Amino acid sequence: MPDANKKDAKCLCGAVHIHAGHVDDKVGACHCGMCRRWGGGPLMAVDCGQEVSFDGKEYISVFNSSDWAERGFCGKCGTHLFYRLKASGQYIMPAGLFDDVNYVFDHQIFIDDKPGYYDFANETEKMTGAEVFAKYAPTAE
Repeated sequence: MPDANKKDAKCLCGAVHIHAGHVDDKVGACHCGMCRRWGGGPLMAVDCGQEVSFDGKEYISVFNSSDWAERGFCGKCGTHLFYRLKASGQYIMPAGLFDDVNYVFDHQIFIDDKPGYYDFANETEKMTGAEVFAKYAPTAE
């Protein structure tokens, strides 16, 4: 029986095709300044784990946005493709890349960075930046 959460997607111009082994049905919003600057608003994203492959890799541009993560986009059309955690190889991908996913909006991170000009009506888990770093930041060995 095929995994219903296995999904394919592509960028706007079709140069990059994405194959995700598992697209989570939980979508979250990131309100951090980098995500808002990157896309003009909060990043609405889903966890796709590590099982992600790409056709058209030669069109993917990667920006090292921090010591622990990088952001990828299509170098031809600019479509945002992923936020990837370097240590684990975990891909967080824009929810809008995938069609036919019945998402549940259940969490927001960097809620303390959210500007006052928008609000979501959904009841979600909310984490501040400090809470996100405490829970997910790589620890020094």
